[in-house]
Amino acid sequence: MNEDKPVSGADYLWAGIDLGAASDAVRLIGEKVSSTMRPEVMGRVGGFGAMFKLDTSRYREPILVSATDGVGTKLKIAQMMDRHDTVGIDLLAMCADDVVTTGAEPLFFEDYIATGKLVPEKIAAIVGGMAEGCKKAGCALIGGETAEHPGVMEPDEYDLAGFCVGVVEKSEIIDGSRVKLSDSIVGIASAGLHSNGYSLVRKLLFDSGDYKLGDRIADFGFELGEELLAPSHIYARAVLKTIKSCEIGAIAHVTGGGITENLPRVLPKGMGAEIEVGSWEVLPIFKFLQKVGNVDLAEMFRVFNMGVGMLLVMDPGWVPRAIEIIEGEGYKAYEIGKIIGEGEGVRYS
Repeated sequence: MNEDKPVSGADYLWAGIDLGAASDAVRLIGEKVSSTMRPEVMGRVGGFGAMFKLDTSRYREPILVSATDGVGTKLKIAQMMDRHDTVGIDLLAMCADDVVTTGAEPLFFEDYIATGKLVPEKIAAIVGGMAEGCKKAGCALIGGETAEHPGVMEPDEYDLAGFCVGVVEKSEIIDGSRVKLSDSIVGIASAGLHSNGYSLVRKLLFDSGDYKLGDRIADFGFELGEELLAPSHIYARAVLKTIKSCEIGAIAHVTGGGITENLPRVLPKGMGAEIEVGSWEVLPIFKFLQKVGNVDLAEMFRVFNMGVGMLLVMDPGWVPRAIEIIEGEGYKAYEIGKIIGEGEGVRYS
């Protein structure tokens, strides 16, 4: 049996961990992270634990709401294009917009980045996207972790995860309990695919199909890669502003599972929804994918957001005001359906 021989001058860099690159990454992201701070943040960024002082003067019974998520295989598109400045926005959208469905204001966010080889400029681009997303959502980026995983991930690979914490007054929680039959459903337009359905997208276009990221697609008028990497909308501020002026019964974030699976999650038992297909703009990317893969329409609605990224359920009398507020925040909004009592689930008409 051979004995292992000691390696002369072995160090962490020899093992694949570049501590110098980690320090450089922290330096590069410092200004971006600082730009997201809120007055409630305590201590300095970079400590072992991030601190946030909840403003209890604003709440009689503050309820904390948390959400965690990732970006999924959309990251593969970013890695194929070697463009990393938008996936952090997607990560914020996935987390902060889950939090706001309860009526909670997003307060702070933390991230986790795992990569095969730490490249400071790449990490700075990723975190820069997170910082931009935090500012759009109104929350602070108060901490995170970047881990180098040589031998576990390829040098150019990375994965992202994050979590967001928000707060809502207990009496103002939106949980679907106030939803009524014949309530209207308002959909807020998406920016495109957001962060869902990319395993099917890649299978259709690159594994089974012969498309390239640089292909200019007539349906869009620009390159395929640009469309696939378009960052998610972050709806938090617009939704919170709508909540302040309108009585909202339920809110659904249209992520993995599409309208079909996400809307029923927030409706009372025994209630379903009727969605009027054609009442909003289905973006060209969805029509293109359906055509390329001959995908059944029911499957399209079960996998993709189909052009609607957030759903608000309310009394019909509130619809004009809600749409006015949402569009005043820069998003298109449509009345796309109603609540019905003919069994649970979503019916398309």
